[in-house]
Amino acid sequence: MEVFLIRVLQFILAISLLVLLHEGGHFFFAKLFGVRVDKFYIFFDWKFSLFKFKPKNSDTEYGIGWLPLGGYCKIAGMIDESFDTEQMKQPVKDYEFRAKPAWQRLLIMIGGVLVNFLLALFIYSQILFWWGDTYIPVKDMTLGMKFNQEAKSYGFKDGDILIGTDIRPFKDFSADLYRDISEAHRVDIIRDGKPMSIALPGELNLLNMMKADPSFVRPLMPAKVDSVLPGTPAAEIGLAKGDKILAINGSAVDSYNEFVDQLGRRADMMAMATTPADSMKARTVVVVFGNDARTDTAQVVLTPELKLGFTVQGIADLYKPITREYGFFESIPAGIKYGFHVLASYVDDLKYIFSAEGAKSLGGFGAIGSLFPPMWDWYMFWKMTAFLSIILAFMNILPIPALDGGHVLFLLYEMITRRKPSEEFMIRAEYVGFGILILLMVVANLNDILRALGYM
Repeated sequence: MEVFLIRVLQFILAISLLVLLHEGGHFFFAKLFGVRVDKFYIFFDWKFSLFKFKPKNSDTEYGIGWLPLGGYCKIAGMIDESFDTEQMKQPVKDYEFRAKPAWQRLLIMIGGVLVNFLLALFIYSQILFWWGDTYIPVKDMTLGMKFNQEAKSYGFKDGDILIGTDIRPFKDFSADLYRDISEAHRVDIIRDGKPMSIALPGELNLLNMMKADPSFVRPLMPAKVDSVLPGTPAAEIGLAKGDKILAINGSAVDSYNEFVDQLGRRADMMAMATTPADSMKARTVVVVFGNDARTDTAQVVLTPELKLGFTVQGIADLYKPITREYGFFESIPAGIKYGFHVLASYVDDLKYIFSAEGAKSLGGFGAIGSLFPPMWDWYMFWKMTAFLSIILAFMNILPIPALDGGHVLFLLYEMITRRKPSEEFMIRAEYVGFGILILLMVVANLNDILRALGYM
């Protein structure tokens, strides 16, 4: 419960900050050009609000809504998600949005996206300034990698040390490594101390590579016990620090990765179990373990979560991370470069959404919230906030009615043709766009629910 609350608090804080600044971008340009803002809200106040106030001699009501689906800046004389058609029937007033020239209206509409994008670049720059860039170079992972069967079909072998591709050298083990492999025609490796290359088609499916179980490639982790948790099956059979898992149910275990894969097969058995006896059979395994002085064999019943009850050293324990530090002025171009890289990678990955697997991978509030760490970590909080800010900027600039990009599209049409779309058309387009957004939101959050129930 504590982990859930920490993630919820981080998610709400990040979204509140992003919505506040996004709507603040619209507000800034509206005020700059003398356009009246009737309401400025964080979250939606459908039917009622949690808090609101209107300063003396101000035209704007400020408040916090109860529905955390975003926020809005209600600009006078504009067709938006408020669907205030009565205002549009009145004569045009000089302080209204519709009374201003198209270039001013365009700046008002892109104000939110501009602020979100610049905010992300600023946060990335400050992350590099305060924390630097800490990572473990892939070429330094001397134990090599563990590959699945698809990867092995292309010529990879367990223990290969990855160096780079014909695109660029590998930096760290991240989504970028998968992306580079998926687009590469050549991967450079070291095998048994000798450099060599593996040819690839250059068009592997990135989504399938990452969603495969086991995944296409993972750092190889030794099956060497680092600690044993008290009161667990591991403690009962006498497993001790320094022991290695040698086999499970007669199948040799060459790494902790293989051990986890073997337990994953037991999970499939548990999923198909229809009786308590079936469940107990799935949980019962024979484990061979030991060290240089002894070898033991024991039959053990795993926990209901299919855990044996021991830990191994993490990547940061096996290899020494390196940190590149940035001065303040160095961090600015580095943060901008990193932000553009994140945006380009996100846009490139969007092509997978139009596949069946891609649609299933859509996530709503639960999926986004789960990206935040289970413990409060300011580094990860700001990194996630910057990432969400870039996503918010990009998604809002898409040419979909009801989004900023839809308004921008119609404004560009007006600037090119010198003709305004009719108000009736704009209202209908707003309804269509709003319906599309609601549908996407329902699908994304339904996916979250189905994943939580184990149906996806």
